[in-house]
Amino acid sequence: MAYSGEPLLAQNLLFRPEHSLIDQSLHSHLGATTTNGDGFGIGWYGEGSVPAVFKSIEPAWNDSNLREIASQLRTPLFFAHVRASTGTAVQRSNCHPFRHGQWLWMHNGSLHGFQEIKRELVTAVDPSLYPDLQGSTDSETLFFLALTFGLTDDPFGGVARAVGFVEHAARSRGIENPVQMTVATTDGTSTWIFRYSSESRSRSLFYSTEISTLRKLHPDVEELKDLGEEARIVVSEPLRDLPGAWNEVPESTAGVVRAGRDDMREFEPIPPA
Repeated sequence: MAYSGEPLLAQNLLFRPEHSLIDQSLHSHLGATTTNGDGFGIGWYGEGSVPAVFKSIEPAWNDSNLREIASQLRTPLFFAHVRASTGTAVQRSNCHPFRHGQWLWMHNGSLHGFQEIKRELVTAVDPSLYPDLQGSTDSETLFFLALTFGLTDDPFGGVARAVGFVEHAARSRGIENPVQMTVATTDGTSTWIFRYSSESRSRSLFYSTEISTLRKLHPDVEELKDLGEEARIVVSEPLRDLPGAWNEVPESTAGVVRAGRDDMREFEPIPPA
């Protein structure tokens, strides 16, 4: 889940909706696994440009510290993720969101055959970035490849080149359909989202309808009164069943979510030259 807009208490999105992210950690409806209990993480922007992160290997539904923090944390940009491991260790450094400088990154999905191509992927990371790799996941490796290929200057291009590099490396080893991803990344001002898989069967991803439109559709929904006009929410699964509230991100699509007009465009990996 990613939120941006007027400063909002984190608990309003993490705990209060009927199908909140905490509920999804136990009862996912659209995910690859029903239960996501291999840790969680939240990232947010407060004072300064570098975001704060709080991660734990505890299940999100059973962590009292998360509830304490969420009840006091008010922020204009907030990332949250619940984890189901796809094979790497259950440890704090493997929990999302991942951070580098002012950037945060979350990934749902997997890089098929990651262990077979891990050495090639990791050694392609820029030497200046390599020391900051902390965990062992394909998700963090994909983040650092995106940073290597220009994420901070050109987020769409950086991710496209990173995915193209992964697909090239995998197929050279005979690994088909290597990439399965929905990604959210932010620099603290804008949030970029991606939905793509090599086999064109991507995990679910949704973004919220403009709040002014939703208030007209549902004038009696109290929760909408807490959201500012520029509020944007991106989720793997809708937080509640509210007609007209959620728009599915199309297959092979990337977008940028920010104050003003959002931008959605076709996403296509860029293979190595």
